[in-house]
Amino acid sequence: MIPWLRLGTLAPLLALVTIACPGRRAETVHPNAPVILISIDTLRSDRLPAYGFTGVATPHLDAFRRDAVLFERAYAHYPLTLPSHASILTGLLPTEHGVRDNVGYRLDTEAHPYLPRLLRDRGYTTGAAISAFVLAGRHSGLASDFDFYDDAIESGTAGTLGGVQRSGAETSVAAREWLTKAQATGKPVFLFLHLYEPHTPYEPPEPFRSRYPYRYLGEVAATDEIVGQFLADLKARGLYDESLILVLSDHGEGLGDHGEAEHGILLYREALQVPLLVKLPGGARAGESVSWPVQLIDVAPTVLTTVGAVLPAGLSGRSLLAPDDPGERSLYAETYYPRLHYGWSELHSLIAGDDHLISGPDPELYDLKADPAERTNLRDGDRRTFARLRDELRGQIRELAAPAAADAETAAKLAALGYVSSGAGAAASGDLPDPKTQVGLLAEIGRGRRLVEERRFAEAVSVLAAFVAKNPKMADAWTTLAAALTESGRLSDALAAQQRAIELSGPQPSLVLAAASLLFRMGRLDEAEDHAELALAGKAVEAHVQLAEIARGRRDLAAAERHLRAAVAARGSAVAPLLELAKVLAQRNQLDEAKGHLATAEAELARRTSQDPLPNLHFLRGDLALRAGRVELAVVELAEEIRLYPKNFEAYASLAFAFAFQGRGGESAGVLARMVEEVPSPAAYAAAVDTLRALGDQAQATALLAFAKQRFPGSEVLARL
Repeated sequence: MIPWLRLGTLAPLLALVTIACPGRRAETVHPNAPVILISIDTLRSDRLPAYGFTGVATPHLDAFRRDAVLFERAYAHYPLTLPSHASILTGLLPTEHGVRDNVGYRLDTEAHPYLPRLLRDRGYTTGAAISAFVLAGRHSGLASDFDFYDDAIESGTAGTLGGVQRSGAETSVAAREWLTKAQATGKPVFLFLHLYEPHTPYEPPEPFRSRYPYRYLGEVAATDEIVGQFLADLKARGLYDESLILVLSDHGEGLGDHGEAEHGILLYREALQVPLLVKLPGGARAGESVSWPVQLIDVAPTVLTTVGAVLPAGLSGRSLLAPDDPGERSLYAETYYPRLHYGWSELHSLIAGDDHLISGPDPELYDLKADPAERTNLRDGDRRTFARLRDELRGQIRELAAPAAADAETAAKLAALGYVSSGAGAAASGDLPDPKTQVGLLAEIGRGRRLVEERRFAEAVSVLAAFVAKNPKMADAWTTLAAALTESGRLSDALAAQQRAIELSGPQPSLVLAAASLLFRMGRLDEAEDHAELALAGKAVEAHVQLAEIARGRRDLAAAERHLRAAVAARGSAVAPLLELAKVLAQRNQLDEAKGHLATAEAELARRTSQDPLPNLHFLRGDLALRAGRVELAVVELAEEIRLYPKNFEAYASLAFAFAFQGRGGESAGVLARMVEEVPSPAAYAAAVDTLRALGDQAQATALLAFAKQRFPGSEVLARL
């Protein structure tokens, strides 16, 4: 058997294999060619020098363009990450694969043609490394048929509002490590690398942050550097020349062109037109450009055709590599994001040649060639074209299925929890407002979100409460308000806001889990447990971690350990569950295993390019040092944990013990006072009472417990003391 790594030497022979296409020149086939798919999230094509833009330097993508075929007019089908990637990997429109939003929908890979499975059937080993939670395998369904799917992103950026991502540089490291193992198998490789830059928040690293005052462009430049390093690695491995490499984006970014700063709401060209470059094995057709319109559903059939696979029946896409213009076709796009999240009308789009119809309550028609910025609505001036495209578009629209449709058991649980809606946005009907008339409201939500990020919580509550009073159907505004109320210590009001978001959006696991966290902080453990169990199916790791915290609130460390072991098993080398498990093991005096998990977590963190700290890392170091009698080291580590994570009340309790061991008992009381001030919850008060009792201050413990019970009447956590 000839090792796969030597197949590159056969490229001249393989290039002779062709597929005959009647009426056209033949397309070259490269059996077993490595396939590399690089998706750069939220990258507008008209912000790249390869597409004529001069405001940013992207030398690595420029060099790649010289080796590739550039598609001048490539379009997405949905301006959101998950639906768009579902189309990329299936060759199907959103109306066909059924994924119509980032949350509440999961790709059924068994029911549809799925590129990783089709390549695995041809003997490929398949791997993916992704950079954002929205594509996490357990949430999206995309992990199916990948031999490797790295979505351990908890060490990345985690905002107050729950957005989770990691740097593309870190994701690239994971992808390259897998490539080393994949090459050793002797099988051809399919790798999907997803980079989240330049998605918001725009936080480019240096030197790009200083080089580009406009941070979106700084992120574009930073992404170019990541892609350049990855392509250089492919060349060092000898993979670059023989590979089929596709670089694309899933959708664009509004950047304020039509009032939308980001994406998801509107369907103008800036949101739909994306870069698409395809490098063929052996450098075939290097430097060419294709001027006719293409779409992202063409990616999967292009890959399959290039490696010589038979295309499955029913694909809506077709190969990008037809040497001649395949003739005019209409390109469909949609967004239900306005309806699902804001109670506004959905939009649909059809591009036919240079004509672009955007269908909504107030339809629009644009000539993309004469008016690429889409400023002049031709609907009334060209009624014939408008009517033709409107009629064609009506035939493509498919009604929305409600997100996360609940089965009987889930519906019963929801009813028991008091939730009667399974997605008001999906069921919305009647005269919904056109998003373009409402998009200005997003600036007000953005103002509230920025106030939360700046920790100006009282102002955020004022802004957001006034906003939802006028716009009560906007689920995202309710979740943002819930975050601001939580940080303000108004937990009952936060829970009410979170429950309103659940009523509007349905039982999305992230929303239900946020409610569980609030209920736990309020000491309502039974209700918290019910919510966390409801979230298990869609967010298993986080739900297990929450259930472990609830078990610890009941002083059931054995149950906490079981849940955390389940979380670790679900996420492998993910660091956060490892640290949580190590913490519980230390509390159960299983110190050797706790140290082992800490060492594993530290090794995993050292492997990553991002050095962002994680909750419990310094706490665990300090706690284990304290148990080993290394009090000075414990004080340093625990103080650092508190500096980084002032809400980690257990760190305060351990620091109080450390001060007592140093003879600084007076400072212990001050630490505990700061703890309950920073985290005014039953669990924190219980920890303070336990600590005071352990330190021998029974009188103060009794007084604090009485105060806590008065503040949190009926708390199960406090009742157990």
